Amino acid sequence: MDADEFDEFYAASFRRVTGQVYAMIGDLDEATECVQEAFARAWAHRRKLDRSGHPEAWVRTTAYRLAVSRWRRRKVAQRPTDRAVGAPLATAAADESHVALVAALKQLPEAQRQALVLHHIADLPVHQVAAEVGVPEGTIKARLSRGRAALATLLSDETGGLQGGGVSHV
Repeated sequence: MDADEFDEFYAASFRRVTGQVYAMIGDLDEATECVQEAFARAWAHRRKLDRSGHPEAWVRTTAYRLAVSRWRRRKVAQRPTDRAVGAPLATAAADESHVALVAALKQLPEAQRQALVLHHIADLPVHQVAAEVGVPEGTIKARLSRGRAALATLLSDETGGLQGGGVSHV
């Protein structure tokens, strides 16, 4: 399809396709914009459209899909903001023992910290921690033992010891 043929196709089809898309989506302005966009895309594919034999169907389908896509984007935009990406919620101030525990955990080697958090905070049994980390259970037990001992020392130095004498669930 050359430029003149495309102009004839556009002139003959625009109103009809716009009317059809309008009937499908119920918004004339949106239908007009989508049909315009579909014709712009058709221009880029005019050689392929010439061979298909149904260029009007291609434009109509493209315009309808554009309208549906726009509708979906509007619906997503109208949803309440996801908590993960929304404005931060007000939270209560952390107690001193929690702050001390987090500070002490930061000082431990990563492997010990990971084992302690998964076992004591995430409440995973030793065998599940071992499976998640990819090491034998004995290794996790050793990391837990060393980590607890290091935490006890760090917490007794920093805070005079946690009330209760051990690692608490955060």
